[in-house]
Amino acid sequence: MRWEGDQESDNVEDRRGISGGTIAAGGGIGAIIIGIIYVLLGGNPSDVLQQTQSFQQQQQTTTANRSPEEEHLASFSKVVLRYTEDVWDSLYHASGKNYRKPTLVLFTESTQSGCGFASAITGPFYCPADEKLYLDLSFFNELQQRFKVEGEFAMAYVIAHEVGHHIQKLMGISDKMEQLRARMSETEYNKMSVKLELQADFLAGMWAHYTQQMKKNLDDADIESALNAANAIGDDRLQQQAQGRVVPDAFTHGTSKQRMYWFKKGYDTGDLNQGDTFNAPDL
Repeated sequence: MRWEGDQESDNVEDRRGISGGTIAAGGGIGAIIIGIIYVLLGGNPSDVLQQTQSFQQQQQTTTANRSPEEEHLASFSKVVLRYTEDVWDSLYHASGKNYRKPTLVLFTESTQSGCGFASAITGPFYCPADEKLYLDLSFFNELQQRFKVEGEFAMAYVIAHEVGHHIQKLMGISDKMEQLRARMSETEYNKMSVKLELQADFLAGMWAHYTQQMKKNLDDADIESALNAANAIGDDRLQQQAQGRVVPDAFTHGTSKQRMYWFKKGYDTGDLNQGDTFNAPDL
């Protein structure tokens, strides 16, 4: 992926070097997300409780020793965000609408979000309440070291997926999901969550489709890198690695095969009408 020297997004909050913050009463959705993802990746729930309790302190500024590698990743993330802005702004403008851009928050270890406490343990995520993407750059190292996924475009896919959730917020899909949550069992809601996540994968692929049209900076190896990332973080693969078995009722993001399929479909078609995962007869 050829990106160096391209314009960075201005919609970035750099909170690196600022740590701490308090957890909302009762733990909040952030703590719930932390627990779910950490257990899914093979962690002990008590470790999550101990770590979140240790973060219950006032925010304090720390001196950040930022390596050239970290600054490279930060610049990359800002450029990718700008690419997403260019694509979605163009598509919204073509339909006679204005695109409301999300903000990327770069943080170290922990921070507060509109959805509660955020920790590096959660991985990158989008918060609909404040329309911000939260990213600890150490995740990209984990992507390479833990999941054995190489290539910068794999990291771009992760960011584009979270921007896909922002598009879902703008389309009203996120609000509908929240309304459904109160009326569904956990198993039923998990199935809807899979459809939401697969649509975000489709939107990430759709973004890649138009980025290639606009920038001509991708090649087959880049798309393969994104597909490898989708394959590595499928629910079935993560569960198998974490607990030695697969529990489909506990899926929240989709299988490796499903995630690869919907990203590739978005990339191949570039057609939003092809991304209705909620009414697709077969995911």
